[in-house]
Amino acid sequence: MSERSATVTRRSGQTYTTDIRIRSHELIADEPAEKGGEDLGPTPVELLLASLASCSAITLEMYAGRKGWPLEGVSVEITKEPDPDSPHKADLLRQRITLLGPLDDDQRARLLLIAGRCPVHRLIAEAPRMIEELANVEVSDDVAG
Repeated sequence: MSERSATVTRRSGQTYTTDIRIRSHELIADEPAEKGGEDLGPTPVELLLASLASCSAITLEMYAGRKGWPLEGVSVEITKEPDPDSPHKADLLRQRITLLGPLDDDQRARLLLIAGRCPVHRLIAEAPRMIEELANVEVSDDVAG
């Protein structure tokens, strides 16, 4: 499996719980109980937000490291909220970034700019073309009946 793919399978016998496989890693996504799920993992939207926040944090660490800047830690909180300025009722993603370490104002400003250039941010902002297609599945005689 490549770095740019994930496989998701809904768990049999559970409402919305899905098992996610990414390379050698296994995750779970689900919906909260109040939405009919079993709350066994974060929601897909929460996973997307976490992907963006972690990508920003990693990108900042990498950039500061290459520059030799004294970035001692990064924390990124991201929220999804309604965008009051959107005529299409789109969402607004707000990242609140905490930079730890004795950085000067120019370094902090540059890091804020760099946070918006992480690969996940660019993927979301550039709205990639999406294609949904059905996989061909052959049903064995045992399953068919």
